Amino acid sequence: MSRRSGVLEFAVLGLLHDAPMHGYELRKRLNVLLGSFRAFSYGTLYPCLKSLVAQGFLVEDNPDTEYVPATALNGKRSKIVYRLSAEGKQRFEELLADSGPDAWEDEHFGVHFAFFGQTDRAVRMRVLEGRRSRLEERLERMRSSIARTRERFDDYTLELQRHGLESVEREVRWLNELIETERANRTGRPGAASGDTSTSDGRGQEAGSPDPPRPPHDRPGRS
Repeated sequence: MSRRSGVLEFAVLGLLHDAPMHGYELRKRLNVLLGSFRAFSYGTLYPCLKSLVAQGFLVEDNPDTEYVPATALNGKRSKIVYRLSAEGKQRFEELLADSGPDAWEDEHFGVHFAFFGQTDRAVRMRVLEGRRSRLEERLERMRSSIARTRERFDDYTLELQRHGLESVEREVRWLNELIETERANRTGRPGAASGDTSTSDGRGQEAGSPDPPRPPHDRPGRS
């Protein structure tokens, strides 16, 4: 499985963990929740759904209804509703618990962060600290590159490099704030100490905490 298809699988299972939905609604939710998924089309999403069905992670309701893509002319939508099976729920929990190096990379981190409301605190901490470590390594490489190439590039190229550097520095500061917040909260899951709160899309948010920052994939100028 490619890295990007693995990210899409995780996102699909996570959204369907909230509630069953048909493919058209699922695609809209992907577009709204995960900005980096805006390039995904029906041609990408539906093979992923069929693969998850074949693996036993999803169940189709009304499977005999043929899917017809919605267009401005026909206005039709799929009547197939996808929901998680017991195996799908277990698979999502496994992906949710992954805090290894893949979870620190750009696309994977954004998806993990989107589901932090359902993630154990220890896993959240490992992912955040791993992401920070990865970006600090990137900062060192970028600073070294700018120092080596300063005399060879014009002012505009140098400004572009500085812009990328500042973007990574901002994300490191953002991660530092999140890590400090996590360290101050010793509960196992958000809301465990003083009652659960929910965001508008149904996922938990830490009681008394401000609105969660946007995942870095929504931020401009990433390098």
